[in-house]
Amino acid sequence: MGRLLVLWDVDYTLVDSDGIGRQLYETAFGELFGRPMPQPGSMSGRTDRAIALEILTLAEVPEPQQVLGPFHDLMAAHAADLADLVTQRSRVLAGAAEAISALAALDVVQSLLTGNIRPLAEVKLGPLGLTEHLDLAVGAYGDAHAVRAELVHLARDRAARVYGCDFGGAATVLVGDTPLDVGAALATGARAVGVATGQFTAEELVESGAHAVLSDLADTDRTLAAILGSERP
Repeated sequence: MGRLLVLWDVDYTLVDSDGIGRQLYETAFGELFGRPMPQPGSMSGRTDRAIALEILTLAEVPEPQQVLGPFHDLMAAHAADLADLVTQRSRVLAGAAEAISALAALDVVQSLLTGNIRPLAEVKLGPLGLTEHLDLAVGAYGDAHAVRAELVHLARDRAARVYGCDFGGAATVLVGDTPLDVGAALATGARAVGVATGQFTAEELVESGAHAVLSDLADTDRTLAAILGSERP
């Protein structure tokens, strides 16, 4: 087996950020339009591009596609301001740091495949000490495309250029807490590992087609077995 690319989701997979992302949306929207932000539906598993389009549409902004760039630019500009709030309100989910460290020891390439724009993903993880073993440059982030599966192709291409490896098929593993994470993996031939630490149950993640499902990341040996495809019956 060749080298492995593991792409982590952020929210409710690695961390509970206590709604900090929504706060960033409200800050950017208020600065751009000078009024309260209409509230979108569920953000779970969705990309910032899709969420921003929904918000701008709800706000009846003419040609919302044309406003996406400035909206995300403002979010990026204010993301670092959230670092203190992250340390106060966010928490690393059980076993997340240990799993990342254990995979790093196995020379696995690790990055993010997240609905967050990169500056938001970085501020959610950096202050909590979770970025040391992640190559954020080869990850794929939520402003690149509204469809999560499209991010898989982007991350694979970036990682292939940097590491000189083919990360096609099950050489790419997505770890996430929603059926949208699982669906993105299945649509691109990647391995899907579901983690029931968000709003979806283990049963729902199994039904969505995940190759392996964990209740959480607390047992590092079980987590590695699920990611590496070496589960024991």
